[in-house]
Amino acid sequence: MSTAMDEIVTKDTPKEIFLKDYKPTDYAFERVELKFVLDEDRTIVKSIINVVPRSETSNPPLVLDGRDLKLLSVKINGEVVKSNNLSLTSRHLTLSTPPSSPFTLEVDTELHPEKNLSLEGLYKSGGNFCTQCEAEGFRKITFFQDRPDVMAIFTTTIEADKTKYPVLLSNGNLIDHGDLEDGKHFAVWEDPFKKPSYLFALVAGQLESREDTFTTCSGRLVHLRIWTPAQDIPKTAHAMRSLKSAMKWDEDVFGLEYDLDLFNIVAVPDFNMGAMENKSLNIFNSKLVLASPETATDADYSSILGVIGHEYFHNWTGNRVTCRNWFQLSLKEGLTVFRDQEFSSDMGSRPVKRISDVLRLRLSQFAEDAGPMAHPVRPHSYIKMDNFYTVTVYEKGAEVVRMYQTLLGKQGFRKGMDLYFERHDGQAVACEDFFAAMRDANEADMSSFLLWYSQAGTPLLTVTTAYNPDTRCFTLKCRQEIPPTPGQPLKEPMLIPLAVGLLNSKGHDMPLSDVLDGELPLSLTDASGQAVTTAILRVEKAEQEFTFVNIPEKPVASLLRNFSAPVRLLQPDITDDDLLFLLAHDSDEFNRWEAAQIMGRKLMLNLIEQLQQGGKLSVDSAYIEGLRSILCDPLLDKEFVTKAITLPAESELVDLMTVADPDAIHTVRRFLIRAIASSLRKELEYAVEENRSLEPYDPNHSSMARRALKNTALAYLASLDQPEATELALQEYRTATNMTEQFAALVAIAQNPGEARTSALSDFYEQWKHEFLVVNKWLALQAVSDIPNNVENVRQLLDHPAFDIRNPNKVYALIGGFCGSVVNLHAKDGSGYKFLADVVLKLDKLNPQVASRLVTAFSRWRRFDDGRQALAKEQLERIAKVEGLSDNVYEIASKSLVS
Repeated sequence: MSTAMDEIVTKDTPKEIFLKDYKPTDYAFERVELKFVLDEDRTIVKSIINVVPRSETSNPPLVLDGRDLKLLSVKINGEVVKSNNLSLTSRHLTLSTPPSSPFTLEVDTELHPEKNLSLEGLYKSGGNFCTQCEAEGFRKITFFQDRPDVMAIFTTTIEADKTKYPVLLSNGNLIDHGDLEDGKHFAVWEDPFKKPSYLFALVAGQLESREDTFTTCSGRLVHLRIWTPAQDIPKTAHAMRSLKSAMKWDEDVFGLEYDLDLFNIVAVPDFNMGAMENKSLNIFNSKLVLASPETATDADYSSILGVIGHEYFHNWTGNRVTCRNWFQLSLKEGLTVFRDQEFSSDMGSRPVKRISDVLRLRLSQFAEDAGPMAHPVRPHSYIKMDNFYTVTVYEKGAEVVRMYQTLLGKQGFRKGMDLYFERHDGQAVACEDFFAAMRDANEADMSSFLLWYSQAGTPLLTVTTAYNPDTRCFTLKCRQEIPPTPGQPLKEPMLIPLAVGLLNSKGHDMPLSDVLDGELPLSLTDASGQAVTTAILRVEKAEQEFTFVNIPEKPVASLLRNFSAPVRLLQPDITDDDLLFLLAHDSDEFNRWEAAQIMGRKLMLNLIEQLQQGGKLSVDSAYIEGLRSILCDPLLDKEFVTKAITLPAESELVDLMTVADPDAIHTVRRFLIRAIASSLRKELEYAVEENRSLEPYDPNHSSMARRALKNTALAYLASLDQPEATELALQEYRTATNMTEQFAALVAIAQNPGEARTSALSDFYEQWKHEFLVVNKWLALQAVSDIPNNVENVRQLLDHPAFDIRNPNKVYALIGGFCGSVVNLHAKDGSGYKFLADVVLKLDKLNPQVASRLVTAFSRWRRFDDGRQALAKEQLERIAKVEGLSDNVYEIASKSLVS
């Protein structure tokens, strides 16, 4: 049978898939029984599917997805299907005339996980078998209707050598296990909840577990297990604490309880994504599970907390209620990112977490919205769905969810969530269903809100203000425009929630009780009838005017508090004095930070212009004094201080210039860093001294905040490249008792070329060369370096024993790190572009998913001067015309080339 099947395989060409063409399948799958016979040389997968035609009057062809599989046999109701009733291509298996009544479909396939370097479907990592099926990996395991609206009950049997693979895991509950002949054993897992194929998971290997329990609010005892190689078990304690915290938080905040008796997490070293929420068997990238004070930084601990929470929260927002099709991806991802952001905020500092989330949005998503890959939160089309696991779908999607809460309030948002689950538990649904639940639960008028799902681009919101002392009225004039994006030249006005506070001359919030929307009076009082200090204004028109009444003096306006909408805010009439006032007094900590950022951006853009015109660079003393006041305020959260004194990133400035000048941007930012360090040297030295600690490492917020301020102050001082400052950084490096402080000291030292840098990097590698996650930090630090002509150093690191192009973490560390260096990626001679293209083409043959993520670094090429544009375009064209290029890379490269 296999030979005959091989002969009829034909080649498919990739095609674009459109949201408008969606329709349900002609056949439902009710139950799926899978049997895996795992072996070193080949794996056999047997599937038995209960198929139910949706129509009683017709029997259209049944089309099953399948990639890189050897078809062994197909049976319907126990009878072998004849070859004239089958059509097999490189992407599909089609049954031409299936029965018109319910039937059983049996499909046997052969695959080779040991050769699967794409890390999709079933593959081997660290000697263990594991899976990754989202978005379209299940089709690399067996032929199936591999789409999220096909939901079935799965039972999975796994057979393998007991010595090599003593642990056999899959979704749901373990219902049977035992020994077989020839040293083999088996396990049978049953998942009682219907799920789509992308949530299927299997792990088999030599693993041990950290075990704990959690008792849910209804009294269910849940067994928790985190599986890793034996030597890594001590590094899973923080992950287990994070899991239990997430389970408790979801019950407390959303009333959502875990629904099975077992929850497994498995950490694997080779994984394309961060983690995967497979029902009851989460599979994680090792870097998001393993942590010890000696080997992980505070940032690692925070990431583990957030991602453990994220994947657990998917149990309801993604698994119990899933997506109708992949265009609705943000329905689960945007919502779950919002939930993990709220969780992390409650576990640490809410203002600091908000600042971090907005920084990521601005640096990555705003750039995506302004480039050739701009797409709505719900895309209209795709060639490879893998390419749309983007910051737009995730982070902007989370901002869309946050706007529901901003508009409806926390209680209103919870009411909407409750109704959403009441209506749709066990279903595959669309973004409109979530919108309808929010609207109906609150009887709210939100008709224009759906545009956030369908329009791409970052809205530009311009606000001017005026105060009339005679009428005691303060007026905001708002104008919104959404720039054209590929395929969407014209946009309609969005519903933008604008959070506004007004500060009096003493820096206190004014009570706000009444506002006019045009001529329509609106009450701003809260549920108890009291005036508010932050008003939520609904900006819904292209131009709209709001007038606050009974304002006794001219206020300073605090606009877009807590970043109430994902927009670019322009305030043409705000002065530096206003910004300094907000920096000193605003009760909204996000806007205190934002005041410093606005001042920093304005200063740097002015300095860039001065540099380009051959002028002398100088720094406004008022800006320095503003930073000094923040640095010396003992009442402020230390991590907030760290954020406030950190300059805007070079990549952010790229997006703010008509023609980006990487060299000028880099020169100015380095100049300003050194100017701040020189002016605030005494205060920065005090911050280092004052925030040292001999206490054992603790990942709580106050300890993390202390280390963050100390490390940022150290980096400023080391930037001076003076012997005393360098020696201070070396001393901190030598005496550090945890990875956070040791690596921060290394980062500080590595800013400046020279013997200290070379020696410290060598010492760090020798100390940690057997800890692969730590070595990845070492690779990333060198890759992101701004030292001149760093491309050659990075190219040499491709041949270093620590680098392996088959491992996504190492690729993201080295090549992704290099893409983060604006001045070297966009080197004037084009060397950065050529290097990146070389790596992308090599990687595309191994792992197209990772290669396509790297090629997105080219997407901003039109923002630069003509010379750089020509050099970048040359490499993009070189990539796009390669014979046999993957669909993943082709889609990104070709769209990046379209004007």
